[in-house]
Parts: sequence; C-alpha cells; structure tokens
Amino acid sequence: MSLMRNLFVAALTILPLPAVAAVEIQEVTSPGGITAWLVEEPSIPFVAFDIRFKGGANLDDPGKRGATNLMMGLLEEGAADRDARAFAEATEDLAARFGFDTYNDSVGVQVEVLTENRDEALRLLRDALIEPRFDQSAIDRVRDQVLAGIEADARDPQEIASTTMSALAFPDHPYGTALEGTRETVSSLTRDDLMAAHAAALTKDRMYIGVTGDISAADLGPLLDTLLGDLPEVGAPEVPTATYALDGGVTVTDFPSPQSVVLFGHEGIMRDDPDFFPAFVMNHILGGSGFASKLMSEVREDRGLTYGIGSYLVPREYGAQYLGQFSSSNDKTAEAVQIVRDIWADVATNGVDSEKLDDAKTYLTGAYPLRFDGNGQIAGILAGMQVQGLGIDYIATRNDKVMAVTAEDIQRVAARVLQPENLHFVVVGQPEGLATGGL
Repeated sequence: MSLMRNLFVAALTILPLPAVAAVEIQEVTSPGGITAWLVEEPSIPFVAFDIRFKGGANLDDPGKRGATNLMMGLLEEGAADRDARAFAEATEDLAARFGFDTYNDSVGVQVEVLTENRDEALRLLRDALIEPRFDQSAIDRVRDQVLAGIEADARDPQEIASTTMSALAFPDHPYGTALEGTRETVSSLTRDDLMAAHAAALTKDRMYIGVTGDISAADLGPLLDTLLGDLPEVGAPEVPTATYALDGGVTVTDFPSPQSVVLFGHEGIMRDDPDFFPAFVMNHILGGSGFASKLMSEVREDRGLTYGIGSYLVPREYGAQYLGQFSSSNDKTAEAVQIVRDIWADVATNGVDSEKLDDAKTYLTGAYPLRFDGNGQIAGILAGMQVQGLGIDYIATRNDKVMAVTAEDIQRVAARVLQPENLHFVVVGQPEGLATGGL
C-alpha cells in the first residue's frame, strides 16, 4: 500500500463523530447555478462528495433493461484519454475512492479524497462523468461480471423471493423487473445503448449534491461548475406512478432446500405522507427493532419458528411497499405464516402499548446520531435528504418528529397502513401445508 493510501485510510479512521445538533448545513450555489448542500469540517484534510441523479434504472427502455446498471459500472473503466488501466492507476496515485451505484429511482456517484489531491481527483471524476470511453473490451468484461451476478441471483432463494414479489406487485412498471436486467437484455446491449443510458441518466435537471469536509463554500462553488457544468441540461422523461397489483394470498416457488425463505407484504406508505413518522415508529415496534420487536418476540422467542424476522417500510419514488422477511424449516413455515398474519391483524386493531412506544422513541432518537460517523456518510445523508424532498433543517428536527408520535397516532396509522387481509406471502422452498392461492 502506498504512503498516500496509508494517509487516506488513516484519515478515514480518525474522523470525529459530530453531534447531530452540530451538523450545520450551508446551501451553496455555484456561479453556473448548480446547488449543493455543504457541511464544513476543516479539522481533517479530507473531503467527500455524494451526487445523486433521480431516475436511475427506471429510465431503462423495456427491451434494454440493465443498460443504466451496466453504464454506471463502466464509468471507472476508462475516461477521456485514459483507458481502464490508466484510470485505475490515476485513482490509486491520488489515493481517491470513487463509487458508482445504480438504484431503481436514482444513480449515485461518490468521491472521497485528501484535500491536497482534491482538485485533481475531481478532474478525474469529471472525465468519468462527462467523457466515459465505453471501450468494447471494458464493456465485455463488466458485462460478464453482471451476467455472473444474474446467474448467481437465479440460484439464491432470497433473490428469487424478491424478484417474484416485485413482478407480482408491479407487473406494468420497471419496479417489477430486476434493475440488473436479464441474461437476454444485458447480452444484447450495445455501446450505443450505453451512450443513450448515459445521456438519459446523468443530467443537471435531476441532480442533488452533498459535500462534507475540508472545503469552504467559496471554494466549492467553482468546483461544482468544473465537475458538473458540462453535463446535459435535461434527461429522459420520468416514468409514471406504479400501480400496486397484488392482493392477499400465498405464492409458492419450489426450491430444493430444507427451509423456506418467506417474503411478505402489501402496499406501503410514501415518504412525503403526513403519517410517515407514526408509521416509521410503529414499524420499529412491530418488526424493525431486532430482538425487541413484536414479530421477533412471538415468532422466534415464544415459538422457535425462525432464527430471525423483521419488517421494513419501502417508500420509493413512484410507489411504496411494506415488507417483511423470515426463513423457517419447511415443516414450520405454514405455522409461522399464520402467526405473522395474526400479529399483523392484532397491531392493526389494537395498536401498541405505551411502554413499547416510549422504548421505541428512546432508541430511535438515541441511535440517530450514530449515522453521522464520517464525511462520506454525512455527504450521503445530505444528498439523500434532497432527493427525498426533506428540508435543510431535517437533521435538527427529525428527533422532534419522532418524539411527537403518540399512542393515538400509532393506533390511527396502524389501522390505516396495516392491511392484514392484503398480506401476500412469497415462499421459496418446499413448505409443508402451503400452496399457491388465496388466504
């Protein structure tokens, strides 16, 4: 490992943990009109950028599923006058860390670098974003990696459950298919398809930026224009809202294994819904708090039907789900499914007791500062807040929103959000006494 790389790793390991109240966010606008949220932290000579572009894999044409994912995987495989090897060597020499991620609703770009190498690293990132090479040798190599992942997912019961649930819930929307694409669609992608995906996804009209570390607002503004000013102004049109199409019932996919993987859920609640915070706190009590949750207590601790079970809210850009998951031996899966139904119905009718609510609020407010454990994480939080439409004061007010949730709020929201009659269970395995069909 080079001396520069050692210094970079050392910087990562000694970053201070800021108190939530001390996270002061500045809104910075570049001379060219690009906006970013900045948290200055000059005590360590290190800076992190997190850039999100709304749209993501949703922008894939139906016959080109996987194009955005493959395109993002190629951005560090050569840019401008550097091929893949030269780009990797330049990144190593600068002790920089780049990240390129694909999600259904967005793509993300990250860079973490020491201050002394900041400008040069951002010029390198600029080349990757503006002038990717998409050399055929790199396309073939990364395509093979994606195809290997698709093949592995086809043998993974958890991935089978996830893709089955998505296809049933959103049959007429990109959410209904894996963002990685299929063997057929990925194999057919051409360099022109990747260029089109690049032009559609990385544009200034859907860009959100978080920056943290040793950089001032005065220095950040011009750097934003250098890094991002040459991106296209406008990208592909947004996709329509997803229609949730799945009713209550059971779908069994045969898989030779001594245990079954179970993914269950129904339509959820959007992030901008006024009832989101009560739903968030309610879910923590129901299935989001590990061994303290109601699902874990009754399904694992009381009956020994699983090693672990949990539930979680999934508020996407165009449609929301409320999901949960567990695994159980084939002879116990049917019983576990029935217990989950009963618990879901009980909380929908009766809510939760006040002691559980107080414990949940104490945990959720106490755990929140632990998310701010480094510049990269803070930059990601800043970008994510903007993508979700949260105010610049969200970090300072978030715990107040949690503490404001009352037992009456939980009762009302549980009755509204929990839909025991619409719970659908996707079971991958060979469960005894369960078959595909209605409740």
